[in-house]
Amino acid sequence: MHGTRLGIGSVLAAGMLALAPTASAVTPTTATITFDCGSYGSGSASLTATQSGTAATINVSTSAITAPINVGANSVKSTLTLTNKGAGSVTFTGSSNPAIPAGSPVSTGLLNGTVASGDSLEATSLKVVVFGISVTCNATSAQAPGPFVF
Repeated sequence: MHGTRLGIGSVLAAGMLALAPTASAVTPTTATITFDCGSYGSGSASLTATQSGTAATINVSTSAITAPINVGANSVKSTLTLTNKGAGSVTFTGSSNPAIPAGSPVSTGLLNGTVASGDSLEATSLKVVVFGISVTCNATSAQAPGPFVF
């Protein structure tokens, strides 16, 4: 009797594991790109991507823009625009930046977007709004080692 219960419990557990959603993997998970932000500066940016099904996040940290004064957490509204296979665009948005000390590079925190299997996304621009001031940075290099493939 005990063996039967254990067997049923094992079968149920295995079935639940089979039904658990699997996390999709984006490749590469990190990339670099160079941005020109006009009079606000230019420089390199590091992008880190994660994916869970159709939900994805990208975090951008860039030396192209530095904070002129201390910037509080969750106060920078950011929009990262990416091209999908060279046609059409996808945006990732958010305002979950960490606190940024004066003179430090800007970090967007997690930007959220929706992806589909097979999307191949490469950053084209980053727009940040801090204290009502809008800064648009345009990509001046290709994303290396290449686009994020979901």
